[in-house]
Amino acid sequence: MTATTGSRRVLLAAPRGYCAGVDRAVIAVEKALEQYGAPIYVRHEIVHNKYVVQTLERKGAIFVEQTAEVPEGAIVMFSAHGVAPTVHEEAERGKLATIDATCPLVTKVHKEAIRYANDDFDILLIGHEGHEEVIGTSGEAPDHITLVDGPEDVAKVEVRDPSKVVWLSQTTLSVDETMETVDALKEKFPALVSPPSDDICYATQNRQLAVKQMGADSDLVIVVGSRNSSNSKRLVEVAKLAGAREAYLVDFASEIEEAWLEGVTTVGVTSGASVPDVLVEEVLEWLSQRGYADVEIVKAAEESITFSLPKELRRDLRAEAAALMQGSRVEE
Repeated sequence: MTATTGSRRVLLAAPRGYCAGVDRAVIAVEKALEQYGAPIYVRHEIVHNKYVVQTLERKGAIFVEQTAEVPEGAIVMFSAHGVAPTVHEEAERGKLATIDATCPLVTKVHKEAIRYANDDFDILLIGHEGHEEVIGTSGEAPDHITLVDGPEDVAKVEVRDPSKVVWLSQTTLSVDETMETVDALKEKFPALVSPPSDDICYATQNRQLAVKQMGADSDLVIVVGSRNSSNSKRLVEVAKLAGAREAYLVDFASEIEEAWLEGVTTVGVTSGASVPDVLVEEVLEWLSQRGYADVEIVKAAEESITFSLPKELRRDLRAEAAALMQGSRVEE
């Protein structure tokens, strides 16, 4: 698409939509279904997007909340958000063959948590309580990790030794939100150690940067994404802080309200890191039918990162699951 002139226009963020970790996880489910046949059980939503989950369900994926819901001898996949070591143990006890689709960037945070715990640091994990990624990371070193859910939590944080404190972060947070919390922590703990690399993932940063660039020029910003998607919700907040008069989160074009367009000349459009581009195309078509046909790309960064598929997809997991079940019968 190229920029054209007109009284009504759309600013389309780039990059937007699928990040490398989400792309890897979704393809992993599809490949597992092709390779091993249905059903493939997935613990929690593979990614936080309603359309993606519904599409995979139609292909034969079964999403469960707990590992105990998966029948013995089945294949279970762990979502892109990662899981605690106790979940792997549950799967082993349940005689399940597993595929770990955790995003490699989340795995990196897990490894950092283990390393700092082994060095006996207090780890201050910046993130939102109850989020699957936070639960998984916390489970790597529960005796060393304290959750800090924003700057307002800092006052009540206590550590054993202020000289041995490090912060880690949920990867999908707002960069600004995270650094505000880090600054508050540094005031309280001057010796606070930062992780060796920025834990806010590249995709989160790039999508937020694009929204910052277009937000000030947009009367309205529409973010395509699900309400349980942390990074999608952050994009709405970032748009408003950047100067957009209003911003809304929608799963589908059908959720957009005509009233939102009153007095609106410029509409910004973006999508969260778990959103396939077909949903953005539907929003652009909806807007075009209402006079917003001119689309201008707002490019904030180039993305070329890709991740290899989970190594478990190179094995015969049905045979492994059968062997686990046979071992179980022998023990009995």
